[in-house]
Amino acid sequence: MSLLVLGLSHHNAPLDLLERISLDASGRRDLAHAIAGSEHVREVVVVSTCNRTEVYAEAATFHGAIADITDALSGQSGLPRADLTERLGVHYEDGAIAHTFRVASGLDSMALGENQIRAQLRVSLHEAQAAGLTGSSLNQLFQQALRVGKRVHTETGIETYSSSLVETAFGAASQIVGPPAQTRLVVVGAGAMAALVATTAARAGYGSIVIVNRTYARGEALAFRVGGRAAHLAELPDALGAADVVVSCVGAPGLVLTASVVDAARAGSQRPQVLVDLAMPHDIEHAAGDLRGVTRLGLDHLGARLRAVTGNPVVRAATGLVDTEVADFISARSVQAAVPTIAAMRERGATILAGEVGRLRSRTPNLGDAERREVEIAMGRLVDKLLHGPTVRVKELAASGRMAEYADALAELFAPAPAAESGAVTLPALAYDRPSEGGSSAVTGAAAGLRPHGGSRAPAVRAAGRPARRNAPRRCSSAGRSRRRGSCRRRCNSP
Repeated sequence: MSLLVLGLSHHNAPLDLLERISLDASGRRDLAHAIAGSEHVREVVVVSTCNRTEVYAEAATFHGAIADITDALSGQSGLPRADLTERLGVHYEDGAIAHTFRVASGLDSMALGENQIRAQLRVSLHEAQAAGLTGSSLNQLFQQALRVGKRVHTETGIETYSSSLVETAFGAASQIVGPPAQTRLVVVGAGAMAALVATTAARAGYGSIVIVNRTYARGEALAFRVGGRAAHLAELPDALGAADVVVSCVGAPGLVLTASVVDAARAGSQRPQVLVDLAMPHDIEHAAGDLRGVTRLGLDHLGARLRAVTGNPVVRAATGLVDTEVADFISARSVQAAVPTIAAMRERGATILAGEVGRLRSRTPNLGDAERREVEIAMGRLVDKLLHGPTVRVKELAASGRMAEYADALAELFAPAPAAESGAVTLPALAYDRPSEGGSSAVTGAAAGLRPHGGSRAPAVRAAGRPARRNAPRRCSSAGRSRRRGSCRRRCNSP
């Protein structure tokens, strides 16, 4: 099974399409259940924000999962399958892990560094967990991604990138309408982003700042903090007509400023005016930017401007941290994938040991309990020490991503024992059933065989639990052919 991320984001779809495919809690739930019904998908989490609608899945088969997820997205959104197929982005295995970590860190958002995405991922994960649609794979992925996202925001200051977004908007605006001291600014909204806009403008020395908000008291409180004045939402057309720069960051359903409202407020004025839309979904109608003298700057334009400035130290630090965490997670996941092989090695060793201990008990009925226990402990230590080296090596191969190179050899070395040879004696709580001296504890898992390199069978590694037959044909190393026990003229001890 493999990790898979499939969906649309601002990287591969226009904003109007993202808004059409955006899902609320009910839509996310319906889509997740539709995908979970696929025989090709084992786990699923649906994430839908203003920037993206993506399906995170643990897939049993790659192509089958792609087809079923695409069909479900088409059915849920009402978009033709062909239109979706042209734009869908796919991230697979290591790429899916890296993508998830970048999303949780705000490095993949349109407003780079925004912190809201972590809360949205957490909600989506909880929804899927409550519906029983996640397992160990996606739970581990999302929980670690959320931890990494928190660490990125705590240690790198990536949230200051949002300030850079506002500063970029103001820088572009000043090139059109003039210096801040002579600029009249209107801020629509009074939330966190609006507060950032207003405080940045006050720090830059804007000539006047007007806060327009649906709740007048909140707008008044923000205006007081930045030395501006508040206005009711009904006063927006008048404030708009007098403004040089308007920044809207409401993000509510529906448009805040339509092209007709802007045109009416300008009343035929030809003076330059900049409309900055920092909301998702967008507040200002795109057509408003086509009016004479009006320039509309949206998140896509500002993000492109900001990304064009290379070498941003904050982004570089955040990216480096995420890359390190991704590498560590992939390495840990690879080691975890080696558990079945390690379990096979140890279970086969335990099976052989159990058979030999059972045979020892039947052949030495007069051996005292203390002596028998010492023999069992010695035999258990021998098996532990023999398996410790291969166990460590398998973990090293997995951590270095080289397990695939040795898959055939490992399968041959640790192939399941034939059914005819599986007469192991099950022993309760033997003395050797404990962590080895090398620090490796017993690993449970599906039984598989342990065959010595080259296929030869050492004397002490006969089929577990199978009694030795007297006068059975054996291969004599001195004569090179089958002989009856004791008939070798050289009286060698070969089995």
